[in-house]
Amino acid sequence: MKILVSFCFAACSLYGQAGKLGAPSLGFAFDQSAHALRRIQGIPGASLVGAPVEFGIAVSAAYVSPRLDSAFVLSDDGRTHLFGLTTDAPAERTIDLTGSPQRVVFSPSGSAAALYSAGSLQVIKGLPGAPVVAANIRLRINPRLGRALPETLAVSDDGAYLLYSTGGPIEMIGVAGDSRQVMAGGGAGSLAAFAPGGHDAAIVDSEKLILFQNIAGADTERRFAGIATPSAVAFSADSQKLFVASATGRAVTSIQVASGDRAALACDCAPAALIPMGSVIRLTELGNEPLWLLDTVSDRVVFVPAPVAN
Repeated sequence: MKILVSFCFAACSLYGQAGKLGAPSLGFAFDQSAHALRRIQGIPGASLVGAPVEFGIAVSAAYVSPRLDSAFVLSDDGRTHLFGLTTDAPAERTIDLTGSPQRVVFSPSGSAAALYSAGSLQVIKGLPGAPVVAANIRLRINPRLGRALPETLAVSDDGAYLLYSTGGPIEMIGVAGDSRQVMAGGGAGSLAAFAPGGHDAAIVDSEKLILFQNIAGADTERRFAGIATPSAVAFSADSQKLFVASATGRAVTSIQVASGDRAALACDCAPAALIPMGSVIRLTELGNEPLWLLDTVSDRVVFVPAPVAN
């Protein structure tokens, strides 16, 4: 009991340190009601939602890298800012970003990112310390949908390749200008992800799961049964596991990449996303309900109590 009380006092002390990034953190979540990025403080199963991070601008959205060392921050005036999160306070990085993206996707390790806006992509590499715009790519409009909003979007750690779909075939796009179709039968509900550190990848839908070794080169494929109504897919930080969420199934499936063995991890939530944050993956957004996390080390689903006031 004494240890638990000590932890609670420590967590409450951290809660009041607005804008401070030095203390250990599980990750971050954006608070829509307060227009603020909040830290998640503590350890899996014993954590709190902390105070807002102070960026010095009015914030409308924020996206944090898997290694928790950088963030794309959208301001109320429509501009996009890139901040480093490695010091006591966020430090803005200089980079020529255009527009206000509708979607931001980081690579598995956070060294690259793809910013989608109005049928085009800006690919950023060299994160967090030396960010540069690697490519500006115009996307094909899906004639059936009449728009290019991606249902599937993933970027490799080197920023060289993207996996992209608007509900039809899944394409692999190279920033050098090359592209090819990697799954002709991809339809609504087909999702894709790159593994950390290379060009291994996974594509999953309700009917099949395909694991690719070096999808950008002389790739080999392994095929397994799919996951019913998948809502998100992501690799673990060590590439040993693949996680597939199902919002309608209210579960996350943990798959061993080497063997294909799988286990269903039930969640008292509807996991619509898999947002890597160090050793945990965020399953839900911050709101009036508990925030749900997946501890990738123990394959355990845990929750963070909702803050008293958002």
